[in-house]
Amino acid sequence: MLRQSRDRLLHWLFEASLAIKGTLTALEALAGLGLLFTPNPLIARFVFWLTHFEIAEDPTDTMATWTMRAVEQFPIGTQHFYALYLLAHGGLKLVMVFLLWRRVVWAYPAAMVVLAGFVIYQTIEFFHAGSPFLLLLALFDLVMIGLVWQEWRALRGTSAKLSQA
Repeated sequence: MLRQSRDRLLHWLFEASLAIKGTLTALEALAGLGLLFTPNPLIARFVFWLTHFEIAEDPTDTMATWTMRAVEQFPIGTQHFYALYLLAHGGLKLVMVFLLWRRVVWAYPAAMVVLAGFVIYQTIEFFHAGSPFLLLLALFDLVMIGLVWQEWRALRGTSAKLSQA
């Protein structure tokens, strides 16, 4: 009884993490499309509009000042790199989420490998850039790997029981 409750909770967490991951990756892919098809000067004007009130209120505001400097050094080549990166990264994860949602058996180990690759990349980038956000993403992906592993074991156990029947 306790094991069934634990398994149900883990399955619910797996499905919830798929929903979260699917939503975030869809937004990531849409952001990539937006970057790909939005003219560079329009992005600069939009960022200026977002930050100019904050800079007028507090010229030493770190985030607003950093954002303005980043946009000043945002050439079209960099914009296209980020657009393609977001599209590829988001698209790959979106396909992974879809395959897991459809319970495609081979997708479970493939998803664990893909997620492990992202964890390694995010950890390396954390040591390079120092962003705690990267550690949070890596932690979320580690939890996701555990949930995918648990779900894969349960799926294999169910299919083994069905083949014995």
